[in-house]
Amino acid sequence: MTKPDPQSSLEREIEETRERLAGTIDQLLYRSSPKTIARREVASVRAVYVDPATGQPNMPNILKTAGVVVGVVGLVVALRRLSR
Repeated sequence: MTKPDPQSSLEREIEETRERLAGTIDQLLYRSSPKTIARREVASVRAVYVDPATGQPNMPNILKTAGVVVGVVGLVVALRRLSR
């Protein structure tokens, strides 16, 4: 029975570590790319306003957002009129 060569074992371990690190770096580059971030953000907004099961608009969430926008615009208009 031959003894395993400690040098080749260490070299193999270093090579495996390099491969894992290269994979990790590739994943980080993919996750941090502007296109990937934009796709992720669009998907998260779409998930709020479109029902994923049916693909139909999620009216309660759309109406809530519209109500907030109308409220903010109304508040801005009222504050401008008061400041005159």
